[in-house]
Amino acid sequence: MNERLEQQVRFTMELDKLKLVLRRNTLGDSSRFENSAEHSWHLAVMAAILVEYANGPIDLGRVIQMVLVHDIVEIDAGDTFAYDEVGILDQAARESLAADRLFALLPPDQTILIRGLWEEFEARDTEDARFAVALDRFQPLLQNIAAAGGSWRAHAVSLEMVRARCVAIGEGSAALGAYVETLIADAVSRGMIAVPGIAAP
Repeated sequence: MNERLEQQVRFTMELDKLKLVLRRNTLGDSSRFENSAEHSWHLAVMAAILVEYANGPIDLGRVIQMVLVHDIVEIDAGDTFAYDEVGILDQAARESLAADRLFALLPPDQTILIRGLWEEFEARDTEDARFAVALDRFQPLLQNIAAAGGSWRAHAVSLEMVRARCVAIGEGSAALGAYVETLIADAVSRGMIAVPGIAAP
């Protein structure tokens, strides 16, 4: 093989490790924890299905690329639970170091491309990125509801915390943001989300 192909194959095989990174969300049937590779695949399919709900014109191909690469850094940095107030403090630094190593495995032109997609996702300053991030926040919400509260119940996540996490959904898709409000209200009524002063049914 030529050097370029060898670099590309090494990178793709390094991605196999993403299958070992477990998230705090379970599968919808609660049988086991979801891994980060499954999460990324799920977002890519959701992008293709839900593209019509993006707030503005987007490049679907770029959004799919973005959601497929956005969690690659977790191979080195691990998954940081969305509601982990301590882990979030150094998340950006850990993930930046991971990006330095992982994306450098690629040929230089692809390093620039893939790292650029990851940085765009993190910055959320384009319509493509905002829609990608909206899906990234929407999918675990659906998983938690399917799992009767899932990680929300396991970690006593409050309504305020869930709502704060879901703001980004409306920024990428007003339609999904409005839908999420109905899902959250239903989840609260069924005791899936902790509300101070209200006992779970």
